Amino acid sequence: MTIPIVYEPRTYRDFEETDDFKTFRVVVETSDLYVKALARLEKETERLIRLCRAQIKQAIAARAEFLTSLVPIREHPDDAPIVVQMIRASRKAGTGPMAAVAGAVADFVGRGLLPQSSEVIVENGGDIFLKVSRPLVVGIFAGDSPLSGQIGIHVQPTPIPLGISTSSASVGPSVSLGRSDAATVISRDVPLADAVATALGNRIREARDLKAAVEWAVQVPGVDAAIAVSGDRIAAVGDVELTPIRKERAAAPS
Repeated sequence: MTIPIVYEPRTYRDFEETDDFKTFRVVVETSDLYVKALARLEKETERLIRLCRAQIKQAIAARAEFLTSLVPIREHPDDAPIVVQMIRASRKAGTGPMAAVAGAVADFVGRGLLPQSSEVIVENGGDIFLKVSRPLVVGIFAGDSPLSGQIGIHVQPTPIPLGISTSSASVGPSVSLGRSDAATVISRDVPLADAVATALGNRIREARDLKAAVEWAVQVPGVDAAIAVSGDRIAAVGDVELTPIRKERAAAPS
């Protein structure tokens, strides 16, 4: 099974139900989640999205810097657990807390669905939470790079949930201060994967920055691997198995 990592427009999403998975999409305001689970859990997914969004909105209302800061901020005693996760992830990555928001939402929803489905994949704009009992391939899409959709991450069954997050300067609405076509991070901490992917992308201004950038990323405690793409060049470090993807397989999950 191939699960792509790409950005808007999300035309890659294939809702054919295969391999025992039920596949569905849930949209709440700006959160647009693609979910594969062993049961149709749209109502529970919506409930979880609304719950975590409410906690994040509360943090923003309490202090605007939670939304606007591009550097780490301090925790507050009243912060909800998802907010603390974002702040701690951003502290390790050297970013603002909102750099971890998509990963934090995917993680919150994914973990919340596990009591009703032993296997769950949640994709939120390039940030993936997954817990599966079967091998799969996560495709890396990298804008106009000739490597886009040609390379995938081979994922073994994961008894512990795994996060795979991608940031890009060439696709999607997210803010990036760098020029990478794709900056991907693997971690058991999904908000951390998201924040470090942002920071990794920020460090890449040209292809010669790739090696140093991925080596920096894997030094962050909790990061298992990092992959970066710029043009026709790629660098990868850490516990990751890359695999070629046939063009026809990269278009959608199967």
